[in-house]
Amino acid sequence: MTTAPAPAPARAAREVYRDTVAELLPGEPRLVVLDSDTGLFGGVDFGSAADRYLNLGIAEHTLMGTAAGLAREGRIPLVNTMAAFASSRAVEAVKIDIAMGNLPVLIAATHSGVSAGHLGPTHHALEDLAVMRALPHMTVVVPGDAAGTEDLLRQALTLGGPVYFRLGRGATPDLPAGPPVRLGKAQQLRHGTDITLAACGPYPTLAALEAADLLESEGITANVLHLHTVKPLDTPALLSSLGVRDTVITVEEHWSSGGFGSAVAEALSAVRPVRVHRMALPDEFVPVAGSQRYLLERGGVSARAIAERARTSLDSRRGGIR
Repeated sequence: MTTAPAPAPARAAREVYRDTVAELLPGEPRLVVLDSDTGLFGGVDFGSAADRYLNLGIAEHTLMGTAAGLAREGRIPLVNTMAAFASSRAVEAVKIDIAMGNLPVLIAATHSGVSAGHLGPTHHALEDLAVMRALPHMTVVVPGDAAGTEDLLRQALTLGGPVYFRLGRGATPDLPAGPPVRLGKAQQLRHGTDITLAACGPYPTLAALEAADLLESEGITANVLHLHTVKPLDTPALLSSLGVRDTVITVEEHWSSGGFGSAVAEALSAVRPVRVHRMALPDEFVPVAGSQRYLLERGGVSARAIAERARTSLDSRRGGIR
C-alpha cells in the first residue's frame, strides 16, 4: 500500500518574499534591500551581494528617503517595514520622496491588517490600502498566498514605479488553483450566476470561497474573484463577473472605508448601477488582542457572515426578506 505524501506545510508570505529576494539579489546588481531592524533577513546569506543589504534601524521615515535617493541613482530599492509604520509614520516620505517622483521603490509591508493581532491596535494596519491607493503612481498589491507572493514580486519589480506590497505575518493556507497570477488581473476562482464575491487578501479570499460553498448548498451560485491588485483594479473582470442581479460583495482585511471595497464601489458605480456590499472590519480600533483569524471573525469577516449578507441581498432583490 502506497502512502500519499503529506501536503506541504503552509508558508508565510513574508518568508516567501524574503527567500525570493535572497535568490534575486546576487543576479540583479540594481537591487538594494533596506531593512528597519525587522529581523526578517536574520541569518540570510546574500553571498556576493551582502553589501547591498542595509539595516538602517527603526527609522522608517529615513528608510523611505534613503530608498528614494538610491532609486534616483538607478537602483531598485526594496524597503522592509511593518505595514502600520509604512502607512502612517513614514507616509509623508512615501508621498513626497517616492510617489511624487514616480520612483521604482518596492515597499514590502509586513504584519498587515490584523496579522499582528497579538500586539494590539498600535500594530494593526487597517488604513494602509486607503492611504497607499490614494497616492499617484502607486501600485498596490496584496498577494493571496505563498505562490502568488513570489510571482507578483517578480512582476512588480519590472514596473519601473512605486509599489506597495502588502504581506501578513504568519503562514496562511494556499488558495485553490486558478488562472495564472498576473499583476493587475483578477483571478476567477469560482463560477456562478447569482452574485459576485470579490475578495482581497488570504483569509478574506478563503472566507469568500467557503461562503460560496455554503450558498451552493442552498441553490445559490456565486462568482468568486480574487483581486490581488487593488491598484490598478481589474474593473473589466468585475463587470464581466456580475450576476443577473448586479450585486457584488467585497471582502477584505481593512477598515470599511477607503480600502478595497471602496475601490470596487468607485470603479463600478462610474460605469453602471451596481449594488456593492462591503464586508470589512468595523470603523473602530480593535479593542482586544487575539489571533488574525479570531479578530477577523470577531469583526464580521467570515464565511457565515458573507453568506448571510448574500442571502439578504438576493432576497431584497426578489421583493422581500425571508
